[in-house]
Amino acid sequence: MIKRILPVAMLSAAILSSTSCKQEAQFKKTKGIEYKIVKDVEGKTASVGDVIELHIHAFTDTAGAGGKRDTVELGNSRKDNNGKPITIPVQETKESAQWQSVFPMLSAGDSAVVRISCDTMLKNIPAEQKQGLPSWLKAGNYVTLTVNMVSVKSKADADKEVQQKTAQQAQGDDKLLQDYFAKNNIKAEKTSSGLYYVMQKEGTGEKIAAGQMVAMNYTGKLLDGTTFDSNLDSAFHHKELFKFPVGAHQVIPGWDEGVMMLKKGSKATFYIISSLAYGDRPAGPLVPPNSILIFDVEVVEVAAAGGDSGPNPQAMNAQAMSPDAAKGKSKSK
Repeated sequence: MIKRILPVAMLSAAILSSTSCKQEAQFKKTKGIEYKIVKDVEGKTASVGDVIELHIHAFTDTAGAGGKRDTVELGNSRKDNNGKPITIPVQETKESAQWQSVFPMLSAGDSAVVRISCDTMLKNIPAEQKQGLPSWLKAGNYVTLTVNMVSVKSKADADKEVQQKTAQQAQGDDKLLQDYFAKNNIKAEKTSSGLYYVMQKEGTGEKIAAGQMVAMNYTGKLLDGTTFDSNLDSAFHHKELFKFPVGAHQVIPGWDEGVMMLKKGSKATFYIISSLAYGDRPAGPLVPPNSILIFDVEVVEVAAAGGDSGPNPQAMNAQAMSPDAAKGKSKSK
């Protein structure tokens, strides 16, 4: 349906449900949606394959008690993404009633209002899935979205820009770590990716390989010393071994790389630059964007691919392991 990535300041101007016939005539229709271009700036419009940045706010205006109209907010990117625009690849819309159908009409600097009839949405929902639908999703209502296009780029240009920003951030992170090591008299080894580590205990046996299952203890901190997660501290409510398959992208890149330098019984400290962690995304309330992460880790068990390394624990607090944790979904579960 509408994901919670959808400007409250625009709310009063954008509530267009239940409007007059004169206002209705201002909307155009395409692929099951109604749209109106509020601001039209000359420029390249979005095409399939492009990458766009935009702000979006979605809400519905529904009947409340005593005949009053109630506004239900469904998503607000300015709130949900710390004021930054969200990035979306432009894909072909093959189904009706998809708000993304407005993209080909918009260029950088444009803004639009999109309406989708709940009647149309209900027609697209199979009967067996209509139990437990939200109260606002009922006949006669509209979902309204305000869309503010920030940029339109080809995928090649967008990828190049990301690479440049990542490289600049990595240089800055490396300088911060070098200063940190000098201040704290730490001698750390550096890998080609930019990961630093200190081996506290070598462990025994062969180095861990991709595909093996590991069970580990860990404590994660920021450069300022703030502990943001640990399976050894009851304050974080998951005092179990952290278990995951190595090299399966179920943890942040710095962990996948670092763990494959360890053996059973190894203890080490990882110093992970932001590009090998969460990049410019926050990861929960304690991990800001572009954070360097420090992990003290211990490998407790190692099992062959497909094997079991012990009890299947609950996933960690997900604030510094899964690459998708900042998006609200942890692959480590």
